[in-house]
Amino acid sequence: MDAPIGHFDDARPAPDCLDELTGPVADAVRHWAGGVPADQLVYVDTDPQWADTAVFVEHYGRELLERSANCVVVAGRRGGDTTLAACVVLSTTRVDVNGVVRRQLGARKASFAAMDTAVGETGMEYGGITPVGLPAAWPVLVDSAVVDLPYVLVGSGRRRGKLLVPGKALAELPGAVVLDGLGVAG
Repeated sequence: MDAPIGHFDDARPAPDCLDELTGPVADAVRHWAGGVPADQLVYVDTDPQWADTAVFVEHYGRELLERSANCVVVAGRRGGDTTLAACVVLSTTRVDVNGVVRRQLGARKASFAAMDTAVGETGMEYGGITPVGLPAAWPVLVDSAVVDLPYVLVGSGRRRGKLLVPGKALAELPGAVVLDGLGVAG
């Protein structure tokens, strides 16, 4: 099959590639619900050495930069309580952790979660964390610019492979909250 964006040698519907995904991501695809059918999520096999966005677009095509999103785990703290959440923003922006995220989580302080926390809590590989398959209790904060894309390239849960997901499907994920200004230039 041809990928809806980009040029990849191996592109298949994600439900046909469950063995290529981490457990939480495979479970999310297997039990997919919402307005976008699961077979519209596309898995593309990619080399793990190119997983980070900057080198990925150099290798697979600069046009993907404007169609890629990063998913980062953040921790909001208020008193002794910590809330973990995911933020999904265009790769050309950075997460407004101290503004939009902090206010949305009702936190006094917000920061990026430590790598071992992000990996341990998601069951995904660092550099491949995706909004698909995150813990159900987590808020998934999605920048509106991501939702507006016909397809967006995100991680697959591993450094090998990526998912191409209709932007509007990310707005339907469990815990999803679409926010303007979550991603800021910079």
